[in-house]
Amino acid sequence: MTGAAGLTADLALAGLSVGSAAALSGVGLVVTHRATGVLNLAQGAQAMAVAYLLRELVVVDGWPLWAAAVCCLLVVAPAFGVLLDRAVFRPLRRRGAGAGETMVAGIGVFVLLIGAVVLLLGSEPHGDAPALVPADRLADLGGHVLRLDTAVQLASVLLLAGAVGAVTRYTPFGAGLRAVVDNPALAALSGIDADRVSAAGWAFGSFTAGLVGVLLAPFLLLDPYGLPLLVMATMAVAVAARLRSLPVAVATGLALGVAQSELTRFRPAGQLLPLVQAVQANLFTVALLVAALLPWRPAPPDTGLAAAGGPPGARGSTAVRALCAVLLLLPFGFRSDDLRHALTVPALALVLLSVVVVTGYGGQVSLGQAGYAGLGGLGTALLMSGRIPGLPALPAAPALLLAVAATVPLGLLTGGPAIRRRGLALALVTFAVGTALSRLVFEQPYATDGLAVDRPAFLAGDGAFYAAELVLLGLGLLLVRNLHRGILGRSLTAMRDHQAGASAAGVDVPRLKLLVFMAGAGLAALGGGLLTLGGRAFSADAFDPVQGLLWFATVVVAGADSAAGAVLAAALLVGLDSGTAAGVSAVVVGALATGIGRIPGGLAGGVRRLTGRPAAGPRLTPLGERVRRGLAAGGAHGTQSTSRHVDSAAGSEPPS
Repeated sequence: MTGAAGLTADLALAGLSVGSAAALSGVGLVVTHRATGVLNLAQGAQAMAVAYLLRELVVVDGWPLWAAAVCCLLVVAPAFGVLLDRAVFRPLRRRGAGAGETMVAGIGVFVLLIGAVVLLLGSEPHGDAPALVPADRLADLGGHVLRLDTAVQLASVLLLAGAVGAVTRYTPFGAGLRAVVDNPALAALSGIDADRVSAAGWAFGSFTAGLVGVLLAPFLLLDPYGLPLLVMATMAVAVAARLRSLPVAVATGLALGVAQSELTRFRPAGQLLPLVQAVQANLFTVALLVAALLPWRPAPPDTGLAAAGGPPGARGSTAVRALCAVLLLLPFGFRSDDLRHALTVPALALVLLSVVVVTGYGGQVSLGQAGYAGLGGLGTALLMSGRIPGLPALPAAPALLLAVAATVPLGLLTGGPAIRRRGLALALVTFAVGTALSRLVFEQPYATDGLAVDRPAFLAGDGAFYAAELVLLGLGLLLVRNLHRGILGRSLTAMRDHQAGASAAGVDVPRLKLLVFMAGAGLAALGGGLLTLGGRAFSADAFDPVQGLLWFATVVVAGADSAAGAVLAAALLVGLDSGTAAGVSAVVVGALATGIGRIPGGLAGGVRRLTGRPAAGPRLTPLGERVRRGLAAGGAHGTQSTSRHVDSAAGSEPPS
């Protein structure tokens, strides 16, 4: 076989390696979801952590490869999965936590593992990750080389998928698994140990995550950020399988791996080449975006409602606002180096405020706000550099304002899908959009080459620029405050607490969803533009999707509906990163997020419960007050509000 047909066969064989790893990732996600009802958002970080551990044992400590592999894959990875089940997810399941808390806990594990690796081992990438199987020639198939590692990976996928299918279909454990998936309550009445099924699912999922990590690490630089996101992108395989079908997951993973390899053949001339190369290198990210946008409905979330944080307390709110004011004014007394670090706080606070608007006020999960922040930063840099056709190079101030104005309607990228999606389905769409923007735009030379960014002359000094940031932060806080008051505030609260009830009461829910996503996009873009101007350069790393997950977890931990909490969270993140070691902020936020079920309403909710004095939030009309009292008198206890908790953003609605 020669010519084009021969090249096609060679590329297909090469693509089977990555495709097999992606298929393994999909198998692990599907099995974990079917056994536990949880989409393991931490799988990418688990894969990275096991790959790092294998490298430490083999390269640094000198263990034999076989012994290190047995320790990492057959002992540490499954044991960590069981630990996650017992310490993080089983307590949530037993007290009936909803899908929102479960999602945040998974993100917390993701952030915690990345922070721990950065803190303990550093963020320097390594190119010496050991390969489990050598890339030796195994056989010639009609003149095409089949490598040993490719054959072993493909056989592993097929054997694991077949074994899982056989266990599920023909064994008593499989019967119990199917019973738990179909009807957990009835399975418990039948004497089936759901905890045992859940622990087995987490152990298997953690094992496959570790196997994916050690298989992929030799093909790329091993670093704490790249590998987790690559594995997260392979979530497209599980989403395409609708989190249920193992054959579809395996076929999709193999097909995407081969397609990614085959795309290297196409090198169009002219300006299309960089775009084609970007799509080829990030095909799994594109596939995740497409799979998430297709109509689908994941399995129903865990039932049960978490206690809300309660209404804001007057004393607590006043104290938090005073603390925010003190922290924001302190940098004026800093030395120049310390003030330079503080420039990030107001800009980051605006990005976190965008999460408060979308999730805390609007009840919509958004994991992609880093993408909108990056659009604001990149748009500002492009406008200042004269890179927009038909426009001259603009000064900093009009460039920033025009970038924000252009980003606001782009909030429809996630606001449009949000009209028909909630919870996990919406979270996947927002994460996919943010990741696609990062990989296909922010990291590509065709978008970022030749950028020139500088501050206006009157804001060249760090002190003057920080003062301008505080003014813009104040305007952002005023906007957020107005969104949460009056008729609009009551409508947002109704949509967040009970979407179906709000729609029945006459609230235009689709328009309101679009509004909160567009407002969130504008706030994030403003923060991103200020981050770019403050650093005098556009940096794709500042808007990495991992940062978006960290920011989301931080806001939920601080209190998803607390604007002041977002400001304090920004100060905490910047202070920990600049005043301690890299990774400390991720470890702190991740640890708190994994225990979010024990602090309903976040830290702001804890402050409210401690102060105990309610203050007026969005008030009902007199008619609304009468209706509320009538419902309370009628015993409508099932409509308990989840207004202070991110659960409402994940699709868990109280019974009417």
